[in-house]
Amino acid sequence: MPAWKAIEQAEPEFAERVRRLFDAGRHKTIATLRADRSPRISGIECAFADGELRFGSMAGARKGADLRRDPRFALHGPTFHPEEGREGDWPGEAKIAGRAVPAGPVTTAETSEPPDGEMFVADITEVVLTHLNAEATRLVIESWTPEQGLRRVERE
Repeated sequence: MPAWKAIEQAEPEFAERVRRLFDAGRHKTIATLRADRSPRISGIECAFADGELRFGSMAGARKGADLRRDPRFALHGPTFHPEEGREGDWPGEAKIAGRAVPAGPVTTAETSEPPDGEMFVADITEVVLTHLNAEATRLVIESWTPEQGLRRVERE
């Protein structure tokens, strides 16, 4: 499965728009699967660095345990509501799904203390960008998968 750089190389303009939406706010939402396979939603921060999408989990956090047990995740960028009368200004929203690959401990200090948490790198299976068309009359869903590349659908 691809790292973020694969999407940047395959569809640079699409990747830039997705990244801009993710970078528009600090707090994102991640969905993981609990041990009983029911969904769990958690707040999270993430970063695009060196062609990868990275995110962490604090030591002892349930989302880290979820991802170690079942690496599937769905990550939703910050959301902004369309303003009535200014729907055309709505930037849309972005989502990324895939599998979390452990990438080592997270530490904030150079000490012999235990790690502050663990880092994960995303193997991406799908990227979705939802926004309005130029006239703000139709919903546009753009999605990228490694198998199908970039697709675009418009809905009334």
